Amino acid sequence: MGTLKKLELAVGVFVVLGLAAFFMLAMKVSNIADLGEDKGYKITARFENVGGLKVRAPVTLGGVRIGRVVGIDLDARSYEAVVTLSIEPKYDRLPTDSSASILTSGVLGEQYVGLEPGGMDEYLKNGGSLKLTQSALVLEKLIGRMVTNAASGDKPPAKTP
Repeated sequence: MGTLKKLELAVGVFVVLGLAAFFMLAMKVSNIADLGEDKGYKITARFENVGGLKVRAPVTLGGVRIGRVVGIDLDARSYEAVVTLSIEPKYDRLPTDSSASILTSGVLGEQYVGLEPGGMDEYLKNGGSLKLTQSALVLEKLIGRMVTNAASGDKPPAKTP
């Protein structure tokens, strides 16, 4: 009977550790762990189309996560999406002429904001905005253009030697 109790205890510990690991993975993937007090500075970027970009999506620079998306709104006058980014304070030397693009990563197609640094000597501050942006690449629009071009008989221009 003693070995049966030890086996049950070992299985119970294994199950609890597995559930804890699953919980930690879920927290990491969903970015819920980052919901604490936000001490970063906020900047905005305007896009024609944000595609499937979501709040809490990563903001990267050179492949390194430097912040996250904290808000997505629509400007009623220009009909552009206004994306608010929170950048970690240690990355306070982001040039004012930097650009932002909405990119897709991974097999699941999670979208994020990728920043490219500019060359100016002035840096973005809290409340600043990025002027150079590139909207999300919408696969449906590309397919629609290809189908339309194929149906109309348009051929790509001939290559010149």
